Amino acid sequence: MEGFRNMTDLTIFDEMESSVRSYVRSFPAVFTKASGYKLWDTEGKEYLDFFAGAGALNYGHNEPRMKKKLIDYIQNDGITHSLDKATEAKADFLKRFNDVILKPRDMEYKVMFPGPTGTNTVESALKIARKVTGRTDVISFTRGFHGMTIGSLAVSGNSAKRKGAGVPLTNSVTMPFDNFMDENESLDYLERFLEDNGSGVAIPAAMILETVQGEGGINTARFEWIKRIEEICENWGILLIIDDVQAGVGRTGTFFSFEKAGIKPDIICLSKSIGGYGLPLALTLIKPEHDQWSPGEHNGTFRGNNHAFVTATESLTYWEDSAFEESIKEKSGKITAFLNSLVRRFPDLQGEVRGRGFMQGIASPVEGLSSKIAEEAFNRGLIMETSGGNDEVFKLFPPLIIDDQGLEEGFGIIEESIKSVLANHKQVAD
Repeated sequence: MEGFRNMTDLTIFDEMESSVRSYVRSFPAVFTKASGYKLWDTEGKEYLDFFAGAGALNYGHNEPRMKKKLIDYIQNDGITHSLDKATEAKADFLKRFNDVILKPRDMEYKVMFPGPTGTNTVESALKIARKVTGRTDVISFTRGFHGMTIGSLAVSGNSAKRKGAGVPLTNSVTMPFDNFMDENESLDYLERFLEDNGSGVAIPAAMILETVQGEGGINTARFEWIKRIEEICENWGILLIIDDVQAGVGRTGTFFSFEKAGIKPDIICLSKSIGGYGLPLALTLIKPEHDQWSPGEHNGTFRGNNHAFVTATESLTYWEDSAFEESIKEKSGKITAFLNSLVRRFPDLQGEVRGRGFMQGIASPVEGLSSKIAEEAFNRGLIMETSGGNDEVFKLFPPLIIDDQGLEEGFGIIEESIKSVLANHKQVAD
């Protein structure tokens, strides 16, 4: 182990880790330390984090108050593993979540702990929707992504990820997401399928969607489109599932990504930053009338992560003060303005600004350009990733707690990266 601690290369990962590894290929460094919106590698190089654990670190790395609460809890021999037994840490979280998040938004939901990850909450949502309605099919939307287990893959759009299942993915129907169709009539199209007995589409148990599609290319649904989805679901007795695993917990500006649409989904999926500290935690919020589980009907060994309950409870302190949400709004405006300026000043990008809040990016149809920009940014000390079916979007996902100095420094690196990549691209073209 001493030899490994002194290693600064990636040999051990190349030799021993499965070829399925992904992010280590995009960010080829051995990281040793992280704080706030920065990371450091074994060479002492500093990186700005505009990735935030793919949205799992909305409050940054090693947030001081959460760290102290967690250390105190561990040192006092607090319960670590408990399945779904009652613990003080879980009780504290449930009360704080109800008082700080649900009640102020006039929301009443049962809280289910389905397991530690996003795909766990999606699987449980699909299962309870089918149980409640007695139907089997689920309508999902083009370019959506909901997880890597079989049920979640069945309602995801990415063909490469679907192929990885190795078996047929069934009981799902794909409909066009907002603005997927040129004529912008996607919901008229959807309703026609529901109304026509000859359409081949049965009335589904549920519809599932992300309000902003993260992996699918930062595609953003208009609030009026989302509201009409809810109306269609109500008219046909279909349960509405909002997958807020990545877009929620403030990432798109408000705690829940759908708040400005004025909807009350039947089921809400949360994970990633709900744990506050990057610790695995997932919630499935279910309207009380739909909470029809039998005890143990859906379970899992790690459905009660008490360390995550501790940090999640502390993270909700941010939402007790409206100033935090206001700061997200203010900084989101700066991100939008910066991205719009890039599109104007660099026409060779052929760029389109997408997204909302701290979940924004630029899509470029120029093959490979966004990936090269992200790679150049990493070389210059900034971590960001790409998304979309062809990695055509480079996206900005900084922690919500980043200050103006951090934003401006990151903006500078991105701009210089674009200049460098476009200059090289022009040389190759010439």
